Amino acid sequence: MNYTNYKISWVHLTSRIRQLIVAVLSVTFGISMYIFMNSFMNGVNDAQTEITFTSMSHIKVYNDLPQKSPLFLPHSMMSDTLIMLSNPKRINYTEGIRNVQEVSDILMRDKDVKAVSAQLSENVFFRNGVTKVNGVLYGVNVEDDDRLFHTAQYLTEGDLFQLTKRTDGIVLGTGLADKISAKLEDNISLTTSEGVTRIFKVVGLIETGNAGVDKTKAIISILSARQLLSKNRSYATEILANVSDYNTAPEIAQRIQPFTDYKVEPWQEGNSQLESANVLRDILAVVVSLTILIVAGFGIYNIMNMTVNEKMREIAILKAMGFGGNDIVNIFLTQSLIIGMLGGCVGLFLGYLISAIVDRIPFKIASLTDLPIAYIPTDYFMALFFGLIITFVAGYLPARRASKIDPVDILRG
Repeated sequence: MNYTNYKISWVHLTSRIRQLIVAVLSVTFGISMYIFMNSFMNGVNDAQTEITFTSMSHIKVYNDLPQKSPLFLPHSMMSDTLIMLSNPKRINYTEGIRNVQEVSDILMRDKDVKAVSAQLSENVFFRNGVTKVNGVLYGVNVEDDDRLFHTAQYLTEGDLFQLTKRTDGIVLGTGLADKISAKLEDNISLTTSEGVTRIFKVVGLIETGNAGVDKTKAIISILSARQLLSKNRSYATEILANVSDYNTAPEIAQRIQPFTDYKVEPWQEGNSQLESANVLRDILAVVVSLTILIVAGFGIYNIMNMTVNEKMREIAILKAMGFGGNDIVNIFLTQSLIIGMLGGCVGLFLGYLISAIVDRIPFKIASLTDLPIAYIPTDYFMALFFGLIITFVAGYLPARRASKIDPVDILRG
């Protein structure tokens, strides 16, 4: 009987080719849009994350200084004693990290930490001619910094590794270079908050894609930075680390924290808005995609409903011949699933094709050269899965109604 059911289903489908094509196209459109929307949103999230992590690490270790200075005065045991303090002096707490190598070794002992780099940052003034602006100077170990942030690939001009060869070399953010009208090979002066001034030669220009960073950022070697700020060879303001999966940074930071007295901070702690934006974009993509699939499901439901209405006499004859209600459900459900499979396979290909075409559309903004698309196999699996579920439901409801038809009433009518 099962073979006969499948044969009847196939006859029903092929007898109305135009109707079959419309049903398949509705599933194809829904699944292809599901794939494209999720691929595009995941691509946007990945691009945003990549731009963010060009200047921000997954984990940061730094000296968390107290916000308020306590007053070290003995408390009087007398309840009628009033303590008055005139002209209080703040205690000079130790700033920065004084044992860089030791802390770096602690970080690298964790199996999930992939790269570590010490950094010395300081607010300074940049001058080129009469133009003077403030910005942030980063002293870095060039090889470690490139391993952490892939810094070299974001240089628009010059060579990052010149910083290892000359102590007076400096790399400027493109926005900062524009502000002070500096270009490659220019000499600029740099003044610290302590009034120390030194001349540097521009050996590179960097564009991270983060406009706020590019307008204030400058990079020199960490040895030059320590010399400029009169710090010892084991000093840094922070130690940065990247892990294998940036989403697991809080757990890894929690594991490392007991082994050091410095603050170990995951990126989520100070950038929750980035994580929230990614989640909201993912939710939006799923909602829009599922809505498209549900609309396609209504189309299949209408087609199957019309088919049932058109085949009332055939259904009555089949039931009079001994076909049961389950056989009728099987016939129409098979038609629906065939439509879902055909539309699903074509939709997977079309979704990939649309994504590939969009991925090649020129789109110049920040460090991007085209529209971001992420090809994630899970999206294709979920598209086919949801497509089959919706077509199953859209086919089952009319099939269920057809199975309850009384053949005597139909044949008499």
